[in-house]
Amino acid sequence: MSQSSKQTISQGLWQDKVVLITGASAGIGEALSRTFAQQGAKVAVTARRLDRLEALANELTEQGYEALALACDVTQRTSVEACVQKVIDQWGRLDVMVANAGFGVAGPLARLTAEDYQRQFDTNVFGVIHSLKVALPHLKETQGRAIIVGSVNAYVSLAHNSAYAMSKFAVRALAQSLWIEWARYGVAVTLVNPGFVESEIRKVNNQGVYKEDAKDFVPQWLMMPAQKAAQQITKGCFKRKREVIITGHGKVIVFLARLFPKLTFHLLKRAKKT
Repeated sequence: MSQSSKQTISQGLWQDKVVLITGASAGIGEALSRTFAQQGAKVAVTARRLDRLEALANELTEQGYEALALACDVTQRTSVEACVQKVIDQWGRLDVMVANAGFGVAGPLARLTAEDYQRQFDTNVFGVIHSLKVALPHLKETQGRAIIVGSVNAYVSLAHNSAYAMSKFAVRALAQSLWIEWARYGVAVTLVNPGFVESEIRKVNNQGVYKEDAKDFVPQWLMMPAQKAAQQITKGCFKRKREVIITGHGKVIVFLARLFPKLTFHLLKRAKKT
């Protein structure tokens, strides 16, 4: 098959499907919005920063795609319900729910408060639960798909990273249960565990506030472009894969964590000292 034929097929993967993406104002969520739209989907982009969402939706609309910008706070179920209802009112269906909204709380246990852990779980765990529970009745009707964006930290927890890693371990467990529970409805669940991907998440503080001048500790050469990650995610979702590991280093970490947990622990411990 020629490259142009493959590109044509890719562009129509999601023709006329309706996709709702949480956390779409930046990073993987923003990239997924563009990729799904380019592949034929009608895209609803949601997050708390409505100005960014409207700019993204306007950009997609100007390019000839169908897009809808909706402010949404995933920690509030009523907010998610309102967004999903607006999508149904607009397009009459929902084929894919992307539970992507999240941020990272960092710091040692001795310094973090119980409220820090609660805030982390409110977004990264209960935000996912709210999104999936509200979407399920509509996904059952379309025998659609759900994407849960986790992290390689669902397999390994680093020092000063317990809150974030705990939240990602939790959504990994959730996804594994839903693979079985939702199969009866014909609804596929794809768990996405990225390594370091181009994103603003490392510039968001423990209160969930984006700090533009914050330093990103990950070197640029190690980060996968968000658009490349989005292409891999949409492909995995289309194929109804249960799990997609993003980035080469992410695949190595997960491989080691699964098969050589003791070695992985010592490597991470040693890396922290250097």
